[in-house]
Amino acid sequence: MVTTGENAVITADTYLQEFLLDFSKDRLGRELFETQSLILLNKELEKYNKCLTSTWHMFLPRTKVELKNHYPTKWFYDKEIFCFYGQNQFPNAISKSFNKNRPDKIVVCAYDGEKIMGMAGCSEDAPKWYQIGVDVLPQYRNKGIATYLVTLLKDKIIKQGNIPFYGTTLANYSSWNVALKSGFTPAWVEIGYKKL
Repeated sequence: MVTTGENAVITADTYLQEFLLDFSKDRLGRELFETQSLILLNKELEKYNKCLTSTWHMFLPRTKVELKNHYPTKWFYDKEIFCFYGQNQFPNAISKSFNKNRPDKIVVCAYDGEKIMGMAGCSEDAPKWYQIGVDVLPQYRNKGIATYLVTLLKDKIIKQGNIPFYGTTLANYSSWNVALKSGFTPAWVEIGYKKL
């Protein structure tokens, strides 16, 4: 289920369609994401041994950002990214392993000498739609590294003619601030479901 505020788009298995037609009737998209609505929807899903996932708040680029900080960086593309799989230090920046449905396309790392301080990466989640994720090692946090890397990557994706987007959960305000400081603006909210 996805909303930009006024309207919503819902895709579901056929056995949920009658419930969802009644659930969404005469309601704004944002109302479907209110707590009471999500509780009701989750109760219905439990009948089928399923439950809702987290809500994801998604951002699109809005403004160009002038970077104040500068860090030594190195870029990696496509198969060059494979060397990072299995390291588990950067779970938001790249996938655990190659994912043919959402392949990692670009990674940019910030360095302290030979040590990686942080990494921003993007996966191609749909043709020309590149989702950005970022991780900074604990000892390097609160120095603007995440904002720096996300801004660099966002600008690179746009320059290539693709669409960067960024997602985070509702209460992850550190991530929200990175998105906003990197020139992104809130665009839509989405939620899915999974098997219990």
